[in-house]
Amino acid sequence: MNALELNTVRLAEDRSCLEILDQTLLPGTVKVLRVDKIEDIFEAIRYLRVRGAPAIGVCAAYGIALTASRVETEDYEAFLASFLEQKKYLASSRPTAVNLFWALDRMERALRANADRTVEEIKTILFDEAQAIRDEDVAISRSIGEIGFGLMKPGDGILTHCNAGTLATAKYGTATAPMYVALEHGMTDFRVYCDETRPLLQGARLTAFELHGAGIDTTLICDNMASTVMKSGLVNMIFVGCDRVAANGDTANKIGTSGVAVLAKHYGIPFYVCAPSSTIDMSIRTGEQIPIEERDASEVTEMWYKERMAPEGVKVYNPAFDVTDHALITGIITEKGLCRAPYEQAFKELFIGQEGK
Repeated sequence: MNALELNTVRLAEDRSCLEILDQTLLPGTVKVLRVDKIEDIFEAIRYLRVRGAPAIGVCAAYGIALTASRVETEDYEAFLASFLEQKKYLASSRPTAVNLFWALDRMERALRANADRTVEEIKTILFDEAQAIRDEDVAISRSIGEIGFGLMKPGDGILTHCNAGTLATAKYGTATAPMYVALEHGMTDFRVYCDETRPLLQGARLTAFELHGAGIDTTLICDNMASTVMKSGLVNMIFVGCDRVAANGDTANKIGTSGVAVLAKHYGIPFYVCAPSSTIDMSIRTGEQIPIEERDASEVTEMWYKERMAPEGVKVYNPAFDVTDHALITGIITEKGLCRAPYEQAFKELFIGQEGK
């Protein structure tokens, strides 16, 4: 199955619900959930039925537009108060992915910018804004793909971690976008190594699923095999995704990413982070300020096993993300261009003229 043909999240044509591809069931089952309550949208984000920073942002935008459309009032202030309450609730679903907050803030700006309109008109405007976020995500991923493709050569071996693919976005992905763009340009002579990505196995269940389905030469490896694969000369570059970028270029991504970066530095392999500009958070100076979500111990001790694989009562540390130091990053690929150190200056140049947009 070609993952590019799947819709990660979309609004039903009649605007009655969101249609979400349940990624917790992949690769064995392809099931689309139809959710219409804010509690179910929260649950879908929180429990990774929809995942990946860009896709979470799209889901949140659609979700807030859908729930706001059901507010029964003609009073603008009452409508705004209800919107803000719903926004706060959805924002609490995941603490690390900045796209969640970015999308919800953008939806709020669209509402406030049209305070002179009727509530019914504002509801339509919110749906239109959510659709614009989705359409822009496709264009952003495609642009990241073109820039990343420009770094690739025929015969390259590429390693990626977690899933920053089309399943994590509206289409193309971020870290996988160069690979899909390569196919569009007729380049097929490259291979990809997917880290399995413990404990939730996004690399095994999702990235391997979508790349293999697209006809790309794909090899799945356990996370602790990355060093051997790199040392063997099989990897020429690394593309990973990102959930948040600090002003100094530190990046937060799925747990294990920083270890891949350390290995890449040791073996002299270029390490690129593929990040939409919306993930760059200039309000935080370093990665130490990025909140790291800690998840349930059962993901490590029980999930995927027929029986528990650790002693009862043993302590479990299960951070969902880690932070990669900017000194380990060769470049950060955004839709606006490739940024290199010093990153704070590169980001400022990237955003010149963007204020207020």
